[in-house]
Amino acid sequence: MNRSSISRILLLALLASSRAAAADSAPFRHAEATVAQLQAEMAAGRLTSEQLTRDYIQRILDLDQGGPGVNAVIELNPDAISMARDADAKRRRGIVLGPLHGIPVLLKDNIDTGDRMQTTAGSFALVGTPAPRDSTVAAKLRAGGAVILGKTNLSEWANFRSFESVSGWSGRGGQTHNPYGIDRNPCGSSSG
Repeated sequence: MNRSSISRILLLALLASSRAAAADSAPFRHAEATVAQLQAEMAAGRLTSEQLTRDYIQRILDLDQGGPGVNAVIELNPDAISMARDADAKRRRGIVLGPLHGIPVLLKDNIDTGDRMQTTAGSFALVGTPAPRDSTVAAKLRAGGAVILGKTNLSEWANFRSFESVSGWSGRGGQTHNPYGIDRNPCGSSSG
């Protein structure tokens, strides 16, 4: 091997190692991360549930209610930040309630939550009628430490209003748009 070949190999090795180092030092992007990846970041102390919850709220404000106007989230939980702080406090004490501990989740607007959020199935007819208690799903999520971030829009009455109704539209939430093609149908009753 001549001197020129050795120099090239060393240069390639140096470039490869600098790319690996750059990838390791790149900021963690949690918008597309898995729950396992988010849990690993929280366990390592590089991410808190409060930070994650605030970031998701900002993303909803930017993309859902602003920007392209996806309109998928019908209501944000006014208690989400305090729930996230509680999850962080438990984690600091060594208490992790389950794989969803501290993870923000959104529930469809026909799933009862016995909190300050409404459950309307997307209909104005149910606005202002609080759910007396959590549904089984919401109760299990809470027991597992999940942060209930809010409610998603849906086809009003889960599409049980007409065979010819528009997918993704509700009286309370308006029209949901497909986030991957804003002019495409969001499809189905769970459009949010």
